[in-house]
Amino acid sequence: MSVVADCSLLLAAYDKGATQHERAVAWLTRTDEELVLTPLAVAELEVAVRDGGGARAQAKVWHDLEVGAYTTRWWADALAESLRIARAHPALGLTNASLVALAERLRTTRIATFNPDFRTVKTTSGDELVLLPDDA
Repeated sequence: MSVVADCSLLLAAYDKGATQHERAVAWLTRTDEELVLTPLAVAELEVAVRDGGGARAQAKVWHDLEVGAYTTRWWADALAESLRIARAHPALGLTNASLVALAERLRTTRIATFNPDFRTVKTTSGDELVLLPDDA
């Protein structure tokens, strides 16, 4: 089964000084599920890690991507679907909206995140999102 991964959780895992670092690492260590991101989220993650931790931290993200720690998915209508969701939920922003679109595409409600903004969104079928690790 797949879990959509948001940058807030992954950034906390990479940043040893982050308030949620230990929680993020513990959850990532326990899960054996495929973590899936959009290219928008990968770009956001890579830049944020580089800006916060420098070239060595950036290289760790690149390594994790190369070895398959995360899967990236994008599809023909991804941008249109992401924009539709972003317009309906402007506080999410386009990157997070792309993750909601990805969750719908994967037919999951599960998003690994520390971002409470995802609580304001429901799937097109009306289901609330399950935010991990909080809702586990």
